[in-house]
Amino acid sequence: MTSPIPPISVPSVRITGPTPADTSSGTRPRPDGESGDGGFTDAVLEALASVGRLDAAATTAAEQAATGDLDSVTDYMIAATEAQLATEITVAVRDRAISAFNDIMRMQL
Repeated sequence: MTSPIPPISVPSVRITGPTPADTSSGTRPRPDGESGDGGFTDAVLEALASVGRLDAAATTAAEQAATGDLDSVTDYMIAATEAQLATEITVAVRDRAISAFNDIMRMQL
């Protein structure tokens, strides 16, 4: 009797830009409203979405482990470790970006 438990939904941030009908080329709307064919913004958004997916998978595996529906404990350990590493990398990149921003702000003109 294994039934998948849906992940807990987290409120998401709405990004304004072109409507889905305006993006028939398959590109994602950018926050600045410009149409882009990939770039830094798209890479960051995709990376954050990936971290969210990994966290949701770890949460689902933890819920299945708690209810006894998980087939193997290693599935949970792998999902939890992937989510932890992705979060640590994201925090490290954020810290570097903030440090670079602060260095730029301290520069004298």
